[in-house]
Amino acid sequence: MESEQPASSRRHRTKEQVTALIRSGPPLTRADLGQATGLSRSAVAAVVQELLDEGVIEEDLIPPGGRGSGRGRPSALLVPSAARGHVVAIDFGHSHLAVAVADAEGGVLAERWAQMDVDGQARASLDAAVEIVVELLDEAGVAVSDIRCAAAGIPAPIDAHSHEIRSMSIMSDWVGVNPQQELARRLGWRVVVANDADMGAQGELRFGAARGIRDLVYVKLGDGVGASLVLQGVPYPGADGLAGEVGHTQVSDQGDWCRCGNRGCLETVASTAFLRTLMADAGLSPRADAYPLRDAAEHPAVARFVEETGRTVGRVLADLCNWLNPRGVILGGELSTVGAPLADGVRESIRRYAQPASAQAVEVRTAELGRRSELLGAVAVACRELGYEPWAKPLPPIALDAARRVTAG
Repeated sequence: MESEQPASSRRHRTKEQVTALIRSGPPLTRADLGQATGLSRSAVAAVVQELLDEGVIEEDLIPPGGRGSGRGRPSALLVPSAARGHVVAIDFGHSHLAVAVADAEGGVLAERWAQMDVDGQARASLDAAVEIVVELLDEAGVAVSDIRCAAAGIPAPIDAHSHEIRSMSIMSDWVGVNPQQELARRLGWRVVVANDADMGAQGELRFGAARGIRDLVYVKLGDGVGASLVLQGVPYPGADGLAGEVGHTQVSDQGDWCRCGNRGCLETVASTAFLRTLMADAGLSPRADAYPLRDAAEHPAVARFVEETGRTVGRVLADLCNWLNPRGVILGGELSTVGAPLADGVRESIRRYAQPASAQAVEVRTAELGRRSELLGAVAVACRELGYEPWAKPLPPIALDAARRVTAG
């Protein structure tokens, strides 16, 4: 017999359903919501009151003689609240930390990036994130009391039930840490935490290359390799929240040893660390500040390395295309900033190895937001938690300007 969903999960889904109904059409009464959802009067009343308390929706009293009016207690139409308040977004990379403060419509007000050993310093990284948040709030002139939600991306599998990081081979210093609980305790706000590839997919869905695509695979190619699956517009986390670990797909049983304990994983031949090693062997500086990866394609040998890396990634994605038949493959992460050679290699392998109809159906795109996909995805997730739709509007100019500065090295 199938186990029942936890009450908290059902309540969250009900709130999302009711919020979507109120935001998607003309004003509704509580009775309208009951008819549309099939919920009891008490259930509708409870979720509406919760949304009113959170400021997600507002009441608009029905004038005498208007729809829903009668002799009893005056009814009220439920309408979306004007976007107000602010959110905080945090992107934990393996070797960087990024923080942004945004308004409830997704407009980035302040942003900061810092290099640090996140993998090996769990609690120091959490403390550093909080310190940067406090500094950015002051810089943006936003009061702590005005923050209504925070969201963070973590580059490791997060158990969907315990919310803890489980993998002993990825971010070993974080094993057993509950990032959501730790950040909420330090910040004092509601916090949502997800895998960083899932955040990257949300960033590209709301602000970037994946807009309008409902079935996609987002692949983050950075210090590690991870993926997010979005099916029919909904992220697919897997049974325990561990879906998308494509970096540990074996591509050769004779390759280098991977941190997961196997030999020849995709991550050992398709990461920024691997590319920088090749660049160093070719006589190019492997330092990001001296030779940005986006310039790698200017060197003929490195362009070949990148294209071959794309073919290797594409070979793995071709199998996913056969399984899932996605409409889009979005290449994100720092490695995606090299541009055409990587995407060309991926396309070539998908055309060669995927079933022809599946290969023709999929479009391979490079992430438009560059390194900021995960950070802006966290912005979008935090805004969505408040019931707002940041993707309904273009990315604010201040954020676009910042994106250009970041990807320009």
